[in-house]
Amino acid sequence: MKAKLHVLEQDIATIDRGGIEYICITDIARYKSPDRTGVIIGNWLRNRNTIEFLGIWEQLNNPDFKVIEFDDFKKQAGLNSFTLTPKQWIGQTGAIGLVSRAGRYGGTFAQKDIAFEFASWISVEFKLYLIKEFQRLKEQEFRQLGWDIRRNLAKVNYLIHTDAIKENLIPDTLTAQQIGFVYASEADLLNMALFGVTARQWREANPQLKGNLRDHANVHQLVCLANLEAMNAHFIDEGLLQSERLVRLNQLAIRQMRVLVGRRLLPLLAAED
Repeated sequence: MKAKLHVLEQDIATIDRGGIEYICITDIARYKSPDRTGVIIGNWLRNRNTIEFLGIWEQLNNPDFKVIEFDDFKKQAGLNSFTLTPKQWIGQTGAIGLVSRAGRYGGTFAQKDIAFEFASWISVEFKLYLIKEFQRLKEQEFRQLGWDIRRNLAKVNYLIHTDAIKENLIPDTLTAQQIGFVYASEADLLNMALFGVTARQWREANPQLKGNLRDHANVHQLVCLANLEAMNAHFIDEGLLQSERLVRLNQLAIRQMRVLVGRRLLPLLAAED
């Protein structure tokens, strides 16, 4: 189950199936009548305009849609004797625009365009608020995805970085405590090159903040950090001393941050030999 939408005090579930996003129209129907959601959806489905809309959507998006069965439903739509449930529509036409789920988190779900059409049938006002809330959720997911990608990029480069340290700086005879010191030292080398402080200095200066220095870095700093990690691994392979690497990494950080944020630089360490 994905995040829920919240529209006019009504919680609306969403799911993702096969790369298609669905919105629970059973929850939307509750806005009109909490105790008659099945009847409301059934009345919407028996409408001729609804059948035509669903059929066109399926023909545009579903190569396995059964057009002949669809035509049969379209001919009957609008008759007083015509009834149709989501399961019947899905089972007889092979439709993918609607999903019927049983159980505690069950209900009828519709692809977002279909869900918006249903919401319009319920209430134009509700539809507009639903679209706005859906867009807000997508923007939130996009921001989170971007953050996850940036963090994962930094983690991947960190693995490359630590492998280079292990192969080039840590003799087999070192103790686990010594190895940890070397890793911490190399991590702080990057911190000094980019932020001008070590992890400990940052914690002492910011006791009220949770996490570490890098958790509070901005987008530009994370991009630059990923590049610094890769370059430090390269410098280690070349056999450069740590003091030489600090100078080069700091110069690289200054150049890259100028490109990323113009001349609004964060205080960067002017590294010394």
